[in-house]
Amino acid sequence: MTIDTVSSPGHGDHNEDLIAVFEQVGWTDIVIIDGASSVADQDYVDAQQGDVVWFVREFARALAHTASAGRRQEDSVRLALDQVRRLFDEKTHAVAVPMYAWPIAAMTWVRIWHERGHTALQAWCVGDCKTLLRLPGGAVLDLDPYVNAQEGVVRDEIAKLVGQGIIDPAARRERLLPMLRARREFQNSTVAPISLCLAPGGPFDAREVSMEIEPGAVLLMMTDGFYRLVDPYGLYTDEQLATACIRHGAAALVRELRDFELGGATGMSVKNADDASAVVCSLPTRSTSPGRT
Repeated sequence: MTIDTVSSPGHGDHNEDLIAVFEQVGWTDIVIIDGASSVADQDYVDAQQGDVVWFVREFARALAHTASAGRRQEDSVRLALDQVRRLFDEKTHAVAVPMYAWPIAAMTWVRIWHERGHTALQAWCVGDCKTLLRLPGGAVLDLDPYVNAQEGVVRDEIAKLVGQGIIDPAARRERLLPMLRARREFQNSTVAPISLCLAPGGPFDAREVSMEIEPGAVLLMMTDGFYRLVDPYGLYTDEQLATACIRHGAAALVRELRDFELGGATGMSVKNADDASAVVCSLPTRSTSPGRT
């Protein structure tokens, strides 16, 4: 099994995406995280890298220790978040942090089991990362066909602003800030969280997938910034994107993405360029790793 990864910041040096791979005897965990850009006026725990970068890094570090074969993925996630929340509270002691400033993130976590003679996967997904599976015959399956309804709402609001002649991204963000903050407060307080958050009020509204995988299949995981090549830019279909990633590598696709965005034709988005990350995992033609005990 080979794993090709790429992660590119959309602006400056701060990259709020993260890819983590945990290897164990009998299974491999691949985690892709897309931190949601802050809607706060300041950072409260990491003034240099930003609270969102701090959040995704600390969560990945904690998950590396809480993930285990005998524990449900959601239980591992919650244990990791408990650790991150304790650190957050320690760093913000006696400081009132508004709920809209609490960091959140989208995440897809795929565990690939290497069984005796076959391979299987378990996926746990919150937020809007994209996961595709290219079968040996060329067909591409969308393993998590989730639609982020909020993105449609934001695009409609941006279209109204553009109609008013407001095209500068910073000016658009300022006008949208009250709506974005209200949404962030909801995401941090709902009893059925749809994103990674510091204090989940109940079970996550996560999508879960379990399936056997054909030998020779290729798994593609990406943040929505990378998936812009398909939606909204329309440069590729899912099938074309999978083929291009396999033939040319994920880094080449990021270069094409950035060239397109530099051209200015980026559509209705709050950010003209977003962090973009992808994983291309080529599964073995025949599994030889030991199975679970």
